[in-house]
Amino acid sequence: MRMTRRFRVSAVRPWAASMLVLMATASAAVAADNDRAAPPPPPPEAPAAAQPQPAVIERIVAVGDVHGDHAQLIRALRAAEVIDAEGKWIGGKTHLVQTGDVFDRGPTSRQAMDLLMRLEGEAARAGGGVHALIGNHEAMVLAGNWSYLTADEIDSFGGEEEFRKAVGPEGKYGKWIRSHDAVLKLNDVLFVHGGLRASWAGQSLKEINDAVRSELAESKMEDVAGDPSGPLWDRRYSLDESPEVLEELDAVLRRHGARFMVVGHTVTRERVAVRCEGRVVCIDVGMSAAYGGPAACLVIDKDGFREVSHDRPPRKLEVRAPAAVPVAPMPTTPAPATPQSPATPSDTVAPAKAPPTKASPSAAPQGEPVPAGH
Repeated sequence: MRMTRRFRVSAVRPWAASMLVLMATASAAVAADNDRAAPPPPPPEAPAAAQPQPAVIERIVAVGDVHGDHAQLIRALRAAEVIDAEGKWIGGKTHLVQTGDVFDRGPTSRQAMDLLMRLEGEAARAGGGVHALIGNHEAMVLAGNWSYLTADEIDSFGGEEEFRKAVGPEGKYGKWIRSHDAVLKLNDVLFVHGGLRASWAGQSLKEINDAVRSELAESKMEDVAGDPSGPLWDRRYSLDESPEVLEELDAVLRRHGARFMVVGHTVTRERVAVRCEGRVVCIDVGMSAAYGGPAACLVIDKDGFREVSHDRPPRKLEVRAPAAVPVAPMPTTPAPATPQSPATPSDTVAPAKAPPTKASPSAAPQGEPVPAGH
């Protein structure tokens, strides 16, 4: 408790009063001196800055349609030297892009997704990245179209009811897929499952991705996710190299500040293939056992564009960027590929120059290569 002593001034002798004044003055001076000597409190520590993404990604690996073949995905990733014999990430700062269609036509899509989900974390910790895009088969499965699922594929989830929960909006795999992009740009390359046409390229990539995710959040394919000429379904750049298509492609690339486009969706006869005078690289090599293709994928690095595979030496790809021109307004949107009536799926690979037509997304796409018995 602080005690205060009161003095009667009249009772204090003159010399004592002087002493009291001197003592009070000295105490005030010491207090003031202490205040001047105390250092100011340190400013609050600034939060650590977020790690910036590299302006240029030095190495990109892109893998096409997996279609339920985990073993072939493993072979392709090992050929690209991003995983070791135990399936662990060794790619360092490499960015891996899987362009969609992990589901359907094979029994091990769940294992393939588990692998990609694990590699996402391992790659991020190493300074790299894993980007699994949405393909038309992911959209179909999430929207309830199970036309191409195999019995073994459903059984791997524990049966139909467990599969339905797993791919639902709150399920492990459904939530994961619904968080993904449909279109991605790394460096000067656009990655998309089917192709980005002028009819959608007027929107930003974020707007396109948000629209796809919004539809799939409601398990629907009513607009961009189900458009036969949309990014999940279109095949024109893989099948048509006419002057009109090249003009449209160049305008789309300019619109998004890109020089190349990498697509899956359409199985090629010549493994990783270059189309549209070197602007488009097609990476759906039919690696699934359903097609019997190779475990091959695309590598982009300081040496250019190369195919790597489990069964052949690397092969350099002859790509050629369009002339560098300023971003231009999009041309008048061309008429989309005409949707066809649902047809009986062919059991052969789509011919390289087949017309780029599509069926209703609710059924098998016209010209989509479907193995016999599937």
